[in-house]
Amino acid sequence: MQGDSKPQVCVVGLGYIGLPTAAIVARAGCPVLGLDVTQSVVDTINRGEIHIEEVDLDGLVRGVVQRGLLRASTVIEPADVFVIAVPTPFAKDGHHTPDVSYVMAAATEVAAALKSGDTVILESTSPVGTTEAMRDLMAGLRPDLKFPGVTRETPDVAIAYCPERVLPGRILEELANNDRSIGGITPRCARKALAFYKRFVRGACVTTDARSAEMTKLVENAYRDVNIAFANELSMVADRMGLDVWEVIRLANRHPRVNILQPGPGVGGHCIAVDPWFIVHGAPEDTALIRTARQVNDAKMHHVIERSVALIEAHPAARIACLGLAFKANIDDFRESPARFVAARIARRYGARVDIVEPYAAALPVEFNDTGASLIDIDTALETCDVLIVLVDHDVFRVVPLAERQGKAVYDTRGIWPDQPEPDAANGLRLVG
Repeated sequence: MQGDSKPQVCVVGLGYIGLPTAAIVARAGCPVLGLDVTQSVVDTINRGEIHIEEVDLDGLVRGVVQRGLLRASTVIEPADVFVIAVPTPFAKDGHHTPDVSYVMAAATEVAAALKSGDTVILESTSPVGTTEAMRDLMAGLRPDLKFPGVTRETPDVAIAYCPERVLPGRILEELANNDRSIGGITPRCARKALAFYKRFVRGACVTTDARSAEMTKLVENAYRDVNIAFANELSMVADRMGLDVWEVIRLANRHPRVNILQPGPGVGGHCIAVDPWFIVHGAPEDTALIRTARQVNDAKMHHVIERSVALIEAHPAARIACLGLAFKANIDDFRESPARFVAARIARRYGARVDIVEPYAAALPVEFNDTGASLIDIDTALETCDVLIVLVDHDVFRVVPLAERQGKAVYDTRGIWPDQPEPDAANGLRLVG
């Protein structure tokens, strides 16, 4: 990669982060190979189509595929820059242990294609030390190359960590405009990664070391989790005291130095619900607050289930509509979703009385199999269901007028219908928080 020539880029993992990243890099003029283990994903992208929902992504992918700047494969090829964007879930041990096996498998693939002068960038959210562990794995697989941090000589390859900071529904915009933390194994590695990101990132790119960048990503999501936990705990306290939590928060936020977030049925998504545990796992004796916040947010899901059951039992003949399965509004991402968890528990208990309204789902997830629950649209739910449990604040739910909710029993966990009649009013029942 010399001068202003465009580097050949390989993005490993074509999911919610990898595919948008590959498309953005291709739009900047770099030829990109997207690598994925799923043949159907590869085939879809090579047709210029997408397998995930994201605003404007379909048009961008179609354009860069047609221009020959993006193609997908299950087989790795040589490149100048390798970007690893694969999942980092929990191990199946019940202890929230980070599973970096996908990262290491990707690194093994990349190692086989490495040559002198290449740059390897890990984007997957990872426990502190993962980038160094990845470096050590590749160094063991490629003794013919010199790796940063393990040689006194000038390294043959550069290795860095650079996490994304994006919201689903705004990924393309935020990949280009948000600031980035770029952590190199060495300062030289950070500079090489910086040169790559400046090709398509308009936000500030700040260099640091790899371990600090790894911790920064975890801290960002743990900070949000702690703040959401305060709001969720407040909602449960307000419920016990018979208060409207939305009113309490609205008034408290008039203080010039108070900014309480909005509560919900829990916390979802692959970041905020997962990343804090990576910090806890790394320092279990020093993370009481972070651990407690995770427990509070998980407990909120069970609180919502209990309140939902009480409402349903008070209306034994009514059909029930659970509104939403996604982990946040206006997206099709159901990973770690509290709404999905709550709705599945309700469906398992009440069976065919339960209808699910999720405009971003073509079918119900597997945990709804054999429950008898049905996937319906919002119009049908408003016509046929007398108990409405709001779990996601999709725009299509927000705009439902009071006239169509009149006389229904509502549990609004998102505060989207403040005009719903108060509890025990003649024309309906409202539960909040």
